[in-house]
Amino acid sequence: MAARPTPNIMKQGKFTALYYLAPALIIMTFFIVYPMFNTIQLSFLNNNGTASAATTCVAGKTCWGVFENYHYALTAEFNTTSAGAFWNSFWISSYGNTLKWIIFMVAGTVTLGLLFAKLVDGIKNEALAKSVLFMPMAISFVGAGVIWKFVYNYGTQQVQIGLVNAIITGLGGQPVSFLTTPILNTYALIVVGTWIWTGFCMTIISSALKSVPDEIIEAARVDGANEWRVFWKITVPIIMPTILVVITTMVINTLKQFDIVYVMTGGNYNTDVIANRMYTEMYINFNTGRGTAVAVVLVIAIIPFIYMNIRRFIAQEESR
Repeated sequence: MAARPTPNIMKQGKFTALYYLAPALIIMTFFIVYPMFNTIQLSFLNNNGTASAATTCVAGKTCWGVFENYHYALTAEFNTTSAGAFWNSFWISSYGNTLKWIIFMVAGTVTLGLLFAKLVDGIKNEALAKSVLFMPMAISFVGAGVIWKFVYNYGTQQVQIGLVNAIITGLGGQPVSFLTTPILNTYALIVVGTWIWTGFCMTIISSALKSVPDEIIEAARVDGANEWRVFWKITVPIIMPTILVVITTMVINTLKQFDIVYVMTGGNYNTDVIANRMYTEMYINFNTGRGTAVAVVLVIAIIPFIYMNIRRFIAQEESR
């Protein structure tokens, strides 16, 4: 039996790789590239997408012409003249609430993730402990919202079915309506997001801790450094690139936050965030132009953090 000839790869042509990529490129074009450009186009049109957004300008008010939808997306929540009133309206707006999510949820998830990663590192049942901490990530965000809505449940009667209020009344306190009290509700939602994402941060940081050379740690201990100084002066600086990646990833996830807010409050009681506002404009107010403008603003806010992650990933690959 004659041997089969070995194919000459050089004769396949310079476009051969493109043929293999064509199916993926076609799918990406139809489901990612085209919708992206279509969204940008719609953001310059009016509510039904038939004319320029300039037609929605109101006489006697500032008009941005074809950028009128962006004018609405960026300023509609802050229609005030005094500086104090502006900042008050900002902090209860979708942008102010999103900023709260970024500050407190990112800080909470990264800090707790680092703490748990250190605490479970090297213990007897490390895999089991990590599985328990990571388990909330296995629950859908909608499911988590439903669960925590019961946890925060507030009843007007003495008997409370919500876990938190049951504990409060059991200790002699008065029940609190966590989801309808403006000073508390956004932070109550942030607790839910932190509960879900801490396991993710812990897993990534834990893998970085495993890569810290034992020789450096032992040398520091021999020199008299206690565990606290070893951790903050040696371990943390070594894994800092990973921590920064986790931070930027969590900022991206926080900017896209929608499920928890939609399920638990629907954006009511001053809990609205950017992604929920986009949904409200498009599918409740049926204003496609304004909704897509908010979507474009959200994407623009995310792009710098994606760029930072890509740069850091390239730098890490070059250093290997």
